[in-house]
Amino acid sequence: MLFIQPQELYEHYLACGQKICTDTRKVEKGALFFALKGDNFNANEYAEKAIQLGCSLAVVDDERYAVLPQIVLVNNVLKSLQDLANFHRKKLHIPVLAITGSNGKTTNKELISAVLSQKYKTLFTQGNLNNHIGVPLTLLRIDSTHEFAVIEMGANHQHEIEMLCNIAEPEYGLITNIGKAHLEGFGGIEGVKKGKGELYAFLRSTHGKVFINGDDEVLHDLGLNNDKITYGCRKLFDVIGKDCSKSETVSFKYTTRYGEKDFNKLPEISTQIVGAYNFINCLAAVCVGTYFNVKEEAIRAALENYQPNMNRSQLLKTKRNTIILDAYNANPSSMKAAIESFASYPADKKMVLLGDMFELGEYSAEEHHKIAQLLLTNNLDRCILVGDYFSTTTAHNFLMFRTLSDCRAYLEEANITGTTILIKGSRGMKMETLQEVL
Repeated sequence: MLFIQPQELYEHYLACGQKICTDTRKVEKGALFFALKGDNFNANEYAEKAIQLGCSLAVVDDERYAVLPQIVLVNNVLKSLQDLANFHRKKLHIPVLAITGSNGKTTNKELISAVLSQKYKTLFTQGNLNNHIGVPLTLLRIDSTHEFAVIEMGANHQHEIEMLCNIAEPEYGLITNIGKAHLEGFGGIEGVKKGKGELYAFLRSTHGKVFINGDDEVLHDLGLNNDKITYGCRKLFDVIGKDCSKSETVSFKYTTRYGEKDFNKLPEISTQIVGAYNFINCLAAVCVGTYFNVKEEAIRAALENYQPNMNRSQLLKTKRNTIILDAYNANPSSMKAAIESFASYPADKKMVLLGDMFELGEYSAEEHHKIAQLLLTNNLDRCILVGDYFSTTTAHNFLMFRTLSDCRAYLEEANITGTTILIKGSRGMKMETLQEVL
């Protein structure tokens, strides 16, 4: 049995209009099918079906399933997909910006892409396709019309960002922050720092540039030897911002190192994003846009028109209450930021609904207890905690429910009205579904 060569596979990829398929339930006619394996499935078994459904070629790594001329064999399908993506990347002549971090990756990716799209045809990561499969699939969507690519990179263990960088070969990078996320996989906060810092390390080795929040001491120290463009609130940064928020949504002003320093003379940008922690994310988008020569008016338009979605930093009005929905995911760092922001939120009646944080391993009990205490410290005494981990916390009088359904049943009877409610929890908790009864 002959193995297909990378150049030949690339020619097939171009010939089929750069269409890639990994799921026979979503076949595009003429697409190139990659038979990926998972813990509970082996897509080699569906290679013949993929051809029958209209794929022009199927790539397998088990010769038992190479039963048609259109089914080709490789040593490892996942590695073949990654190699194809890198092969394609090497032929591109556009800037590629990689974004990672513990919190705010997707928000930064969305804001930065919105700004860049004002000047460039920008391809950016869709949804949460930010892992060892999602990054290659994103790269393979880049065609000759694109002028910029923004690639989100997620990781839950060390060397993963390094691997994704070797596939995507970014020339620019941005780490949003280093926080208490995926502590179990990274082996503690120092492991997180080392893992996320792999982006800076890659860009040092390739003489790329990084965009750094200069106010963040951890990032500042990590990027000490990188070629950098800085943003933050101090005078010597390349982009300098001032948070002007007076309501629930973020408003701010900005200037540049050589621009107007009197903020009274500068226009204010009013966004539709809630959460004080999103000020620095907006400033990151300004910094990237400014560096790539997007006009000030276009930057303003992009940020003012951007509407958060996917349960991230959304301000929603129901018939009875106001919801601050930030339930896409959660870890101790993002929980802390959301709680502290909500504590200063201008509302008479407030309530907090929090769901468990996952992937904390041995740190789980301690971190959930800290969050419960943080609620007390910030005088947020009307709180409901949901999940197995939160249900073990003590030294407070908050309502606790082990399951989402139990919490939902309570809320259906409680008839809460006229209240501003923060909802947050890890993705698996599905806390966003509670808005239906509020």
